Amino acid sequence: MKISKTKLALFSFSLNKRPISSYSNPKQTQSHSKDFFQSNSNDHRKHNDKLLILCEQKRVKEAVHLLRNIKRPYVSLYASLIDLCLQQRALDEGLEVHAHIKKSGFVPGVFICNKIIEMYAKCGSVVDAQKLFDEMPEKDLCSWNTLISGYVKMGQLDKGRHLFDQMSQRDNFSWTAIISGYVRHGRHVEALELYRMMQGSGAGVANKFTVSTALAACAGVPCLRLGKEIHGRIMRTGLDSDQAVWSALSDIYGKCGSLEDARRIFDMMTDRDIVTWTAMIDRYFGEGRKEEGFVLVRDLIKSGLKPNEFTFCGILNACADLTAEKHGKQLHGYMTRNGFSLFSFAASALVHMYSKCGNIENARKVFESFPCPDIVSWTSLILGYAQNGLPDEALKYFELLLKSGTKPDHITFVGILSACTHAGLVDKGLEYFHSIKEKYGLSYTADHYACIVDLLARAGRFEEAEDIINKMPPMKPDRFLWASLLGGCRIHGNLKLAKQASDALFEIEPENPATYVTMANIYATAGKWDEVAKIRKTMDERGIVKKPGLSWTEVNGKVHTFTVGETSHPKSKEIYDFLVELSKKMKEEGYIPDTNFVLHDVEEEQKEQNLSYHSEKLAVAFAIISTSPGTPIKVFKNLRTCVDCHNAIKFISSITDRKITVRDSQRFHYFKDGNCSCKDYW
Repeated sequence: MKISKTKLALFSFSLNKRPISSYSNPKQTQSHSKDFFQSNSNDHRKHNDKLLILCEQKRVKEAVHLLRNIKRPYVSLYASLIDLCLQQRALDEGLEVHAHIKKSGFVPGVFICNKIIEMYAKCGSVVDAQKLFDEMPEKDLCSWNTLISGYVKMGQLDKGRHLFDQMSQRDNFSWTAIISGYVRHGRHVEALELYRMMQGSGAGVANKFTVSTALAACAGVPCLRLGKEIHGRIMRTGLDSDQAVWSALSDIYGKCGSLEDARRIFDMMTDRDIVTWTAMIDRYFGEGRKEEGFVLVRDLIKSGLKPNEFTFCGILNACADLTAEKHGKQLHGYMTRNGFSLFSFAASALVHMYSKCGNIENARKVFESFPCPDIVSWTSLILGYAQNGLPDEALKYFELLLKSGTKPDHITFVGILSACTHAGLVDKGLEYFHSIKEKYGLSYTADHYACIVDLLARAGRFEEAEDIINKMPPMKPDRFLWASLLGGCRIHGNLKLAKQASDALFEIEPENPATYVTMANIYATAGKWDEVAKIRKTMDERGIVKKPGLSWTEVNGKVHTFTVGETSHPKSKEIYDFLVELSKKMKEEGYIPDTNFVLHDVEEEQKEQNLSYHSEKLAVAFAIISTSPGTPIKVFKNLRTCVDCHNAIKFISSITDRKITVRDSQRFHYFKDGNCSCKDYW
């Protein structure tokens, strides 16, 4: 229970000049009279005054040390000391103050006992809090609520609930404490059951804290119907004037997929803080509505409210995911103009954004501007180099990280193992993998196992990959590990292991079309068309639809998106005419279409035609005919680029004398003069 400073001051004033004996058992008054007169000695007053000064200066250790020399301090000082221990979470000192109270003979009232319970609870010692609670001859609602709150914050919900059920009366704080505990620990359904119990108990009108907590539980389920029901009750009871309630309402509508309602609530709020703005912006990006998200970002900047680290980080991560480098650069400029700290974690998000957008040079420049890079910054750059097909640079910066004295973490090793995978550095990768535990004392994560299996499978070292899988600790191989193994089987045509990996994936995520398509590719390469037909039939029966391939490129500030065989683009005729002429030149240079993964048992000529109009080829062709000679081209794709498109773009880069960057779902490919940065190892 929190007491205002004014009340505490009045309490202290009323007690400050009263001896401890006057608060003891009346039978002890005569025996304490001598101590009372001693308490008026100059030395005693000086000690009390000095103790008060130490409390005011927040010097808890020195204050408790001085307390040892005072037999019976003013009662108000006990309250001040307990409050100071609570503020600084000084459990050891709090225990000593409590022991001193017992030894002095002072019998504390409910108020001080409640403060001691709160101190114990907030310092994480609910055992001591419970012990004092049990010893109290008299308890008030605050006593119960404080201990219940302590239990739920420690995650001991069952003990908190047991105590709650014993209460003869409850107030809004009691209900909010137990409901919020269930919400905080992800037990949203039970939280809502308690809220309904509260409504039926006649406990009175719920306050803003209770309804905000109930709305958080609705968002966690999620349950839009109940959220709307609570919204109606809020309007009827007049709680709609509170900004915290509005934020909770906007949150539940957003998390339940009703973005328009969330925005309507947001627009009705008269005093929006930066947390509210950030949450609304994140909702737009989370729903894939990037244009509205960026419009809201501009509105935030115009409002004059200063974004915080979380705002910047969320927007920059959205720019990274959407490959929206232009917006990311604009935000970078805003951060620079407004003197944003280079020590913040949002600065590391800049490195991540530039890396994901394929501008690794800018990522490096931002990193090198940091006075003292933290592990997040180092890891962002290392991962960036790995994803951008520059494994040598990733390894270089990993060694620089070690020399700087910074200890790598789990995610750093994901980056360095990925770099080894892209470069085919199997032995080096195995060395790093074993060092995770042996040299750095870290535990292996599922991501580490997926990376090392990916490394071995790509290299065709399947026996070693199987050995690592079989020797994994109690954790089960996850979908990423099996997908990595399946990818290696696709490269090397290992049908037996591919079947094992796909069976595991079908069990983990039967709705994922990628597994079906990969297996169909493997069977098609092996000429097993009956198996391809079976997979297609299974997909049809289960309603599995292959994710459509999309490629996009930005020309003159506008993003142009293409699907396979796209004909709706205004320049479709020019694109196809250009590709026909380009195909002739490519074949003259030695290009041979790779038809292995065309999933139809048709003639070679038809297979070649099927390959000619993949989305990335259309995007590359459009970018070439829409820009001046020599202009670098950047294309993005939502799926892994196919082998034939990879080979074709190498020829295109040479014939057109263009630098072409393609970022697929796995990594970046930099094409120049007929070569790719991946060196055909991908």
